[in-house]
Amino acid sequence: MSGAYTLGDHSFESRLIIGTGKYESFEQNLKCVEVSGAEMVTVALRRVNFDPEAGPRLLDVIKPERFTILPNTAGCYTVDDAVTTAHLGRELLDTKLIKLEVIGDERTLFPDVTGTLEAAKILIDDGFTVLPYITDDPVSCQKLEAMGCPAVMPLAAPIGSGLGIRNPTNLRIILETVEVPVIVDAGVGTASDAALAMELGATAVLMNTGIAHAKDPVAMAEAMKLGIRAGRLAYEAGRMPRKLYATASSPLDQIATF
Repeated sequence: MSGAYTLGDHSFESRLIIGTGKYESFEQNLKCVEVSGAEMVTVALRRVNFDPEAGPRLLDVIKPERFTILPNTAGCYTVDDAVTTAHLGRELLDTKLIKLEVIGDERTLFPDVTGTLEAAKILIDDGFTVLPYITDDPVSCQKLEAMGCPAVMPLAAPIGSGLGIRNPTNLRIILETVEVPVIVDAGVGTASDAALAMELGATAVLMNTGIAHAKDPVAMAEAMKLGIRAGRLAYEAGRMPRKLYATASSPLDQIATF
């Protein structure tokens, strides 16, 4: 399979990015990250304890010395909240990376597209490496690329739904119309979903609930790793053309004569 891809100043071999919520413990979360082979984990800045006096801390277990930490603005419903939270993440974690989320609807957790575009522009101008969570809208993805985002992160389905890729056609269009990495984000439920995303040509997949809420999260983490690898290898190999009618596996004109 092809090697590294880059996001800003960072380079990665693993095409699987893991979240850090909903696990039974920090230790289980760490085991899943290790088994998955992920090099980058995303952390919700508004939901993680950074104060050592306030109890156990996630980053004492999933350590920044071992993994690239991608702070995110999950739970932000306004541009101001997202921008303020991003600055907090840069100060606490000493990183320019930010996964930008500006949520527009509490029920579906779909992003506010207008707010995301506005916040992305502000943060890019402030020197952030902005990875925006966005709808599977090709036009929005093109606009985010044009303003300087080093990747786009279209959803596959609503966050935490496990529905898999609901609109592969839009993802194909996005992949054809932007040149930056496309990271499929949200909605992946099992390894076949991850494989499909990679077969379509996605650069990487970000997931959390699909692993954390599996009956055996550690086993699912390994399954996701294998699904990512299989899908990427199939994409690079190039699938055979689809045909309406049968084609003999052993054509008569290829039969050996003795």
